[in-house]
Amino acid sequence: MNGTVIFDPLLPWPALAALATLTVIAAALALWRGLPGWWLRVLAGLALILGLSNPALRREERQPLSDIVVAVVDESASQGLSDRPAQAEAALEDLRRKVAARENTELRVVRLGDAPEDGGTQLMGALSEALAEEPAGRVAGIVMLTDGRLHDAARAPDLPAPAHVLLTGRESDWDRRLVVRNAPAFAILGEEVELTLRVEDSGAAPASGGTVPLTIAVDGGEPMRFEVPLGRDIRLPVALPHGGMNVLQFATPEVEGELTARNNQSVVQINGVRDRLRVLLVSGEPYAGERTWRNLLKSDPSVDLVHFTILRPPEKQDGVPVEELSLIAFPTRELFIEKIDEFDLIVFDRYRRRGILPSEYFANVARYVEEGGAVLVTAGPEYAGVDSIFRSPLGFVLPGAPSARVVERAFRPELTELGARHPVTAGLADPWLDAEDAPLEPHWGRWFRQVQIDPTQSATVALTGPGGPLLALDRVGDGRVALLASDQVWLWGRGYDGGGPQLDLLRRLAHWMMKEPELEEEALWAEPSGLTMRIVRRSLAEEIGPVSVTGPDGGETEVLLDETEPGRFEAIWAAPMMGLYRLSEGDQSAVIALGPAAPREFEETIADGAALEEIVAPARGGIKAIEEGLPALREVRPGRPAAGRGWIGITPRGAYRTLDLTVIPLVPAWAMLLLAAALMIGAWLREARR
Repeated sequence: MNGTVIFDPLLPWPALAALATLTVIAAALALWRGLPGWWLRVLAGLALILGLSNPALRREERQPLSDIVVAVVDESASQGLSDRPAQAEAALEDLRRKVAARENTELRVVRLGDAPEDGGTQLMGALSEALAEEPAGRVAGIVMLTDGRLHDAARAPDLPAPAHVLLTGRESDWDRRLVVRNAPAFAILGEEVELTLRVEDSGAAPASGGTVPLTIAVDGGEPMRFEVPLGRDIRLPVALPHGGMNVLQFATPEVEGELTARNNQSVVQINGVRDRLRVLLVSGEPYAGERTWRNLLKSDPSVDLVHFTILRPPEKQDGVPVEELSLIAFPTRELFIEKIDEFDLIVFDRYRRRGILPSEYFANVARYVEEGGAVLVTAGPEYAGVDSIFRSPLGFVLPGAPSARVVERAFRPELTELGARHPVTAGLADPWLDAEDAPLEPHWGRWFRQVQIDPTQSATVALTGPGGPLLALDRVGDGRVALLASDQVWLWGRGYDGGGPQLDLLRRLAHWMMKEPELEEEALWAEPSGLTMRIVRRSLAEEIGPVSVTGPDGGETEVLLDETEPGRFEAIWAAPMMGLYRLSEGDQSAVIALGPAAPREFEETIADGAALEEIVAPARGGIKAIEEGLPALREVRPGRPAAGRGWIGITPRGAYRTLDLTVIPLVPAWAMLLLAAALMIGAWLREARR
């Protein structure tokens, strides 16, 4: 039970203050005039003021509330090194025992692990959540058991009580780590990018030699070994071996005595892109669709186009002197002998043999294909004639031989079974839906001419027409060739008869020939998202086997893929840990890194409380190393230092809960009014006898 006198004035306090002022003035005036009842007037005024202030006795029945000590236990990955978990648990048990020995004091324990998506140790976030669940008026102290490696120091909350840090780790701890800086996300093929590597020791590292071993592996291949200086930045020029994602893994071997080997490696993923794709387009003669390829290639900012149209063949004899012609001479030797290897793709658009290119030039083009180049032929009637470029040395690498027959009637191109699975044409004929959601055939515009060809055994026929194969694709040596047996594709671009997917078809065709990774017909890759990967396998086969996934710990898992669309198989797989994963199925393989090879938790592993000093200092707390002994627990008054040699302090809060409240008026207002009136009458009577 607790009693307190309170006032609940019947008039505002300024009015009572004015009344008190008038009482003092009246008493002073009465005293100055020598009135004997002045003191009765003063008492009357005081009685009136006291009655109007309405004094009362408030009685509370209180239930004392316990003080709360909040303990935040760091269980992140770095805190799991060496014997830190045992240190933290021993310190927690000691704190639990000391708090239990105190009267009316409770311990709240909050544990935190690694934040998602490599967020590190969110110690202040966990502390903020713990304080939000407890009344600030009951928190007597805060104790954090951690190695001091937190990643959200800027989010420190306002602390309502002394805060302390019990630091795990040992003075003798040391660690070696590998750091890779300024790694770009993209790099241009054929150009070097410079990475900065550094192998360094931290903590109480033993004396070592001036160099340490370093291995570098590309796409999970055989590692290359080097000796690099310790503690110095190394500039490493890197040229990417292929387009698409390149995975570079750097590692230095574990040394006996260091805290962990998790930060002894680093994985860098760089997407290799081409700077400019150089294309040579040779149009044999002007015709309605001549500008189709030119417009397509010129619209692509990543393509450098060289285009020639044969306007005046050698057999044309019109008597005009050559020096008076405004036409540009066709630089055949420069293009097809000296600089042919600089082109990524050569397109022959309705080209016929007219003696402009000698046979040895065509032989050089065939050599160019076998060594990795690409040739595309769009054929008109000339391809079926005696002056067809198939009847040159280039014919040995082309995917289809003309039969000398040209089909000239209206038709709609159709996808073959392989064409529905090939990345060049897959999805071009996605079925439409009618009003009842029933699939309909796509309404492609009609073409009117097709050269009949006999495809080679190795060719892939993606489109057909009334004359048989319409689009044939093939690989020759290290290069690629394609044959479009019609010159009518431009009708789709003009929207004739509803048009068709001209832009998609020609762009995919050109980029497949230039070996863009996303258009490979046989490919395996993974798309990471946190610790989950989408495994994608593209294949022309109707069935594929399970994908074998090898984790960073060497464990293997087989993942079954489902066919999501023709030629594309997918599966979502959740990985058990971060690190480098190797995927394989058949003759296809891929490497993918989930998260950093050295997570954020292992960037700094030596225990250090420096980052927490500015947080505990305003709360008058301290940082104590568990290795030096567990501190005693004392009581301190608010505002006093809460840590000293061998001890930490908490501030008792004396919080309580009110169970019952009673208010009893001390003097009724009416009684004080009567008393004031009596005193005024007494003063008048005393002064009247005078």
